[in-house]
Amino acid sequence: MDLNGVSAVVSGGASGLGEATVRALAAEGAKVVVADMNEDKGKKVADEVGGVFVKTDVSSEEQVQAAVQAAVDTGAPLRVIVNSAGIGWASRTVGRDGTPHDLASYETVIRVNLIGTFNLMRIGAAAISKTEPADADGARGVVINTASIAGIEGQTGQIAYSASKGGIIGMTLPAARDLAAIGVRVNTICPGIIDTPIYGEGEAADAFKAKLAAPVPFPKRMGKASEFAHLVKSLIENDYMNGETIRFDGGIRFQPK
Repeated sequence: MDLNGVSAVVSGGASGLGEATVRALAAEGAKVVVADMNEDKGKKVADEVGGVFVKTDVSSEEQVQAAVQAAVDTGAPLRVIVNSAGIGWASRTVGRDGTPHDLASYETVIRVNLIGTFNLMRIGAAAISKTEPADADGARGVVINTASIAGIEGQTGQIAYSASKGGIIGMTLPAARDLAAIGVRVNTICPGIIDTPIYGEGEAADAFKAKLAAPVPFPKRMGKASEFAHLVKSLIENDYMNGETIRFDGGIRFQPK
Protein backbone atom coordinates (compact mmCIF):
# COMPACT_ATOMS: atom_id res chain seq x y z
CA MET A 1 0.00 0.00 0.00
CA ASP A 2 1.49 3.31 -1.11
CA LEU A 3 1.17 5.95 1.60
CA ASN A 4 1.65 8.95 -0.64
CA GLY A 5 -1.63 10.77 -1.26
CA VAL A 6 -3.81 8.75 1.12
CA SER A 7 -5.41 9.67 4.44
CA ALA A 8 -4.93 7.86 7.72
CA VAL A 9 -6.34 7.89 11.24
CA VAL A 10 -3.99 7.30 14.17
CA SER A 11 -5.55 6.98 17.62
CA GLY A 12 -3.35 8.02 20.52
CA GLY A 13 -1.48 10.11 17.97
CA ALA A 14 -0.57 12.98 20.29
CA SER A 15 2.34 11.27 22.03
CA GLY A 16 4.51 8.17 22.31
CA LEU A 17 4.04 5.40 19.77
CA GLY A 18 1.11 7.19 18.15
CA GLU A 19 2.99 10.44 17.64
CA ALA A 20 5.97 8.64 16.11
CA THR A 21 3.56 6.84 13.77
CA VAL A 22 1.83 10.07 12.77
CA ARG A 23 5.17 11.62 11.86
CA ALA A 24 6.33 8.56 9.93
CA LEU A 25 3.15 8.33 7.85
CA ALA A 26 3.08 12.07 7.16
CA ALA A 27 6.71 11.92 6.02
CA GLU A 28 5.60 9.45 3.35
CA GLY A 29 2.93 11.81 2.04
CA ALA A 30 -0.13 10.72 4.02
CA LYS A 31 -2.70 13.17 5.37
CA VAL A 32 -3.02 12.08 8.98
CA VAL A 33 -5.85 12.58 11.44
CA VAL A 34 -4.49 12.70 15.00
CA ALA A 35 -7.25 11.18 17.13
CA ASP A 36 -6.49 11.79 20.79
CA MET A 37 -7.94 13.14 24.03
CA ASN A 38 -5.07 15.61 24.55
CA GLU A 39 -6.03 18.73 22.62
CA ASP A 40 -2.86 20.76 23.21
CA LYS A 41 -0.41 18.05 22.18
CA GLY A 42 -2.68 16.65 19.49
CA LYS A 43 -3.14 19.99 17.75
CA LYS A 44 0.59 20.69 17.95
CA VAL A 45 1.51 17.37 16.32
CA ALA A 46 -1.17 17.75 13.65
CA ASP A 47 -0.05 21.28 12.81
CA GLU A 48 3.58 20.22 12.55
CA VAL A 49 2.83 17.48 10.01
CA GLY A 50 0.07 19.21 8.08
CA GLY A 51 -2.56 16.89 9.51
CA VAL A 52 -5.88 17.25 11.29
CA PHE A 53 -6.62 16.92 15.00
CA VAL A 54 -9.91 15.49 16.29
CA LYS A 55 -10.49 15.10 20.01
CA THR A 56 -11.39 11.45 20.32
CA ASP A 57 -12.40 9.07 23.05
CA VAL A 58 -11.96 5.78 21.19
CA SER A 59 -14.74 4.15 23.20
CA SER A 60 -17.24 6.69 21.85
CA GLU A 61 -19.00 5.76 18.62
CA GLU A 62 -19.79 9.38 17.81
CA GLN A 63 -16.26 10.67 18.40
CA VAL A 64 -14.62 7.88 16.43
CA GLN A 65 -17.05 8.46 13.60
CA ALA A 66 -16.06 12.15 13.63
CA ALA A 67 -12.35 11.27 13.44
CA VAL A 68 -12.91 8.91 10.52
CA GLN A 69 -15.12 11.45 8.76
CA ALA A 70 -12.36 14.05 9.15
CA ALA A 71 -10.04 11.73 7.23
CA VAL A 72 -12.64 11.23 4.50
CA ASP A 73 -13.17 14.99 4.33
CA THR A 74 -9.51 15.61 3.49
CA GLY A 75 -10.36 14.42 -0.01
CA ALA A 76 -7.58 11.83 0.06
CA PRO A 77 -8.80 8.22 0.06
CA LEU A 78 -8.84 6.71 3.55
CA ARG A 79 -6.47 3.75 3.44
CA VAL A 80 -4.91 3.41 6.89
CA ILE A 81 -6.18 2.95 10.45
CA VAL A 82 -3.65 2.69 13.27
CA ASN A 83 -4.92 1.89 16.76
CA SER A 84 -2.36 3.03 19.34
CA ALA A 85 -4.56 4.62 22.02
CA GLY A 86 -4.50 2.81 25.32
CA ILE A 87 -4.23 3.04 29.09
CA GLY A 88 -2.48 0.95 31.71
CA TRP A 89 -3.55 -0.30 35.12
CA ALA A 90 -1.81 -2.31 37.84
CA SER A 91 -3.78 -4.32 40.37
CA ARG A 92 -3.92 -7.94 41.49
CA THR A 93 -7.06 -10.01 41.07
CA VAL A 94 -7.11 -10.18 44.85
CA GLY A 95 -4.86 -7.77 46.74
CA ARG A 96 -2.51 -8.70 49.56
CA ASP A 97 -5.12 -7.40 52.00
CA GLY A 98 -7.80 -9.66 50.51
CA THR A 99 -9.54 -6.91 48.55
CA PRO A 100 -10.86 -7.97 45.13
CA HIS A 101 -9.81 -6.06 42.00
CA ASP A 102 -11.92 -2.96 41.47
CA LEU A 103 -14.49 -3.81 38.81
CA ALA A 104 -14.91 -0.27 37.48
CA SER A 105 -11.17 0.02 36.80
CA TYR A 106 -11.15 -3.32 34.98
CA GLU A 107 -14.11 -2.25 32.86
CA THR A 108 -12.41 1.06 32.00
CA VAL A 109 -9.25 -0.64 30.75
CA ILE A 110 -11.28 -3.08 28.66
CA ARG A 111 -13.46 -0.28 27.30
CA VAL A 112 -10.56 1.91 26.20
CA ASN A 113 -8.01 -0.66 25.07
CA LEU A 114 -10.12 -3.47 23.63
CA ILE A 115 -13.50 -1.96 22.78
CA GLY A 116 -11.83 1.26 21.65
CA THR A 117 -9.61 -0.67 19.25
CA PHE A 118 -12.57 -2.57 17.83
CA ASN A 119 -14.59 0.64 17.58
CA LEU A 120 -12.06 2.46 15.40
CA MET A 121 -11.31 -0.68 13.40
CA ARG A 122 -14.96 -1.31 12.51
CA ILE A 123 -15.85 2.30 11.71
CA GLY A 124 -12.60 2.94 9.88
CA ALA A 125 -12.85 -0.22 7.80
CA ALA A 126 -16.44 0.64 6.85
CA ALA A 127 -15.24 3.98 5.49
CA ILE A 128 -12.32 2.33 3.69
CA SER A 129 -14.75 -0.07 2.02
CA LYS A 130 -16.34 2.87 0.19
CA THR A 131 -13.10 3.74 -1.63
CA GLU A 132 -12.01 2.38 -4.98
CA PRO A 133 -9.46 -0.46 -4.99
CA ALA A 134 -5.89 0.81 -4.96
CA ASP A 135 -4.33 -2.01 -6.97
CA ALA A 136 -4.97 -5.09 -9.08
CA ASP A 137 -5.39 -7.25 -5.96
CA GLY A 138 -8.41 -5.21 -4.92
CA ALA A 139 -6.65 -3.77 -1.86
CA ARG A 140 -8.39 -0.82 -0.26
CA GLY A 141 -6.62 -0.34 3.04
CA VAL A 142 -4.79 -1.56 6.12
CA VAL A 143 -5.55 -1.70 9.84
CA ILE A 144 -2.68 -1.89 12.34
CA ASN A 145 -3.64 -2.62 15.94
CA THR A 146 -1.36 -2.24 18.95
CA ALA A 147 -1.45 -4.95 21.61
CA SER A 148 1.43 -5.83 23.95
CA ILE A 149 3.54 -8.81 24.90
CA ALA A 150 1.64 -8.48 28.18
CA GLY A 151 -1.27 -9.93 26.22
CA ILE A 152 0.83 -13.07 25.76
CA GLU A 153 2.90 -13.18 28.96
CA GLY A 154 1.01 -11.08 31.47
CA GLN A 155 2.78 -10.41 34.73
CA THR A 156 1.52 -10.19 38.29
CA GLY A 157 -0.89 -7.28 38.63
CA GLN A 158 -1.56 -6.98 34.89
CA ILE A 159 -4.87 -8.84 34.80
CA ALA A 160 -6.89 -5.96 33.28
CA TYR A 161 -4.19 -4.73 30.91
CA SER A 162 -3.29 -8.24 29.76
CA ALA A 163 -6.92 -9.16 29.19
CA SER A 164 -7.43 -6.06 27.04
CA LYS A 165 -4.28 -6.62 24.99
CA GLY A 166 -4.89 -10.36 24.68
CA GLY A 167 -8.32 -9.52 23.32
CA ILE A 168 -6.75 -7.37 20.61
CA ILE A 169 -4.48 -10.26 19.66
CA GLY A 170 -7.50 -12.54 19.54
CA MET A 171 -9.30 -10.20 17.14
CA THR A 172 -6.48 -10.15 14.60
CA LEU A 173 -7.14 -13.25 12.51
CA PRO A 174 -10.95 -13.15 12.53
CA ALA A 175 -10.84 -9.45 11.66
CA ALA A 176 -8.46 -10.16 8.78
CA ARG A 177 -10.80 -12.86 7.53
CA ASP A 178 -13.88 -10.66 7.95
CA LEU A 179 -12.33 -7.71 6.15
CA ALA A 180 -10.74 -9.68 3.33
CA ALA A 181 -14.00 -9.33 1.40
CA ILE A 182 -13.50 -5.57 1.19
CA GLY A 183 -9.75 -5.65 0.56
CA VAL A 184 -8.60 -4.57 4.02
CA ARG A 185 -5.62 -6.19 5.73
CA VAL A 186 -5.28 -6.42 9.52
CA ASN A 187 -2.10 -6.92 11.53
CA THR A 188 -1.27 -6.49 15.22
CA ILE A 189 1.99 -5.35 16.80
CA CYS A 190 2.91 -6.48 20.32
CA PRO A 191 5.47 -4.06 21.72
CA GLY A 192 7.68 -4.96 24.63
CA ILE A 193 9.40 -2.30 26.72
CA ILE A 194 9.42 0.89 24.67
CA ASP A 195 10.97 4.20 25.71
CA THR A 196 8.16 6.76 25.70
CA PRO A 197 7.51 9.95 27.74
CA ILE A 198 5.42 7.95 30.21
CA TYR A 199 8.62 7.08 32.13
CA GLY A 200 9.57 10.73 32.71
CA GLU A 201 13.06 12.22 32.70
CA GLY A 202 16.02 12.56 35.06
CA GLU A 203 18.32 10.22 36.97
CA ALA A 204 15.54 8.29 38.71
CA ALA A 205 13.71 7.73 35.41
CA ASP A 206 16.94 6.65 33.70
CA ALA A 207 17.70 4.18 36.48
CA PHE A 208 14.20 2.73 36.29
CA LYS A 209 14.40 2.38 32.50
CA ALA A 210 17.79 0.67 32.77
CA LYS A 211 16.25 -1.86 35.16
CA LEU A 212 13.38 -2.50 32.76
CA ALA A 213 15.74 -2.99 29.82
CA ALA A 214 18.14 -5.33 31.66
CA PRO A 215 16.32 -8.59 30.67
CA VAL A 216 16.21 -7.67 26.96
CA PRO A 217 18.57 -10.09 25.10
CA PHE A 218 19.54 -7.74 22.26
CA PRO A 219 19.85 -4.90 21.73
CA LYS A 220 20.34 -4.24 25.44
CA ARG A 221 18.03 -1.25 25.63
CA MET A 222 14.41 -0.22 25.45
CA GLY A 223 12.78 -0.02 22.05
CA LYS A 224 12.31 3.33 20.36
CA ALA A 225 9.00 4.83 19.29
CA SER A 226 10.57 5.55 15.91
CA GLU A 227 11.32 1.84 15.51
CA PHE A 228 7.70 1.02 16.25
CA ALA A 229 6.61 3.56 13.62
CA HIS A 230 9.01 2.02 11.13
CA LEU A 231 7.38 -1.37 11.69
CA VAL A 232 3.92 0.14 11.21
CA LYS A 233 5.03 1.65 7.92
CA SER A 234 6.60 -1.64 6.80
CA LEU A 235 3.42 -3.59 7.56
CA ILE A 236 1.37 -1.08 5.58
CA GLU A 237 3.71 -1.17 2.60
CA ASN A 238 4.13 -4.96 2.50
CA ASP A 239 0.99 -6.16 0.73
CA TYR A 240 1.37 -9.81 1.72
CA MET A 241 1.39 -9.24 5.48
CA ASN A 242 -2.07 -10.06 6.75
CA GLY A 243 -3.66 -11.60 9.82
CA GLU A 244 -0.38 -11.59 11.74
CA THR A 245 0.59 -10.78 15.33
CA ILE A 246 4.16 -9.53 15.45
CA ARG A 247 6.28 -9.31 18.60
CA PHE A 248 8.36 -6.14 18.81
CA ASP A 249 10.39 -6.69 21.94
CA GLY A 250 14.12 -7.33 21.40
CA GLY A 251 13.56 -10.97 22.34
CA ILE A 252 12.44 -10.37 25.92
CA ARG A 253 10.14 -12.87 27.63
CA PHE A 254 8.26 -11.58 30.66
CA GLN A 255 8.75 -13.39 33.94
CA PRO A 256 5.90 -13.59 36.49
CA LYS A 257 7.09 -10.40 38.25
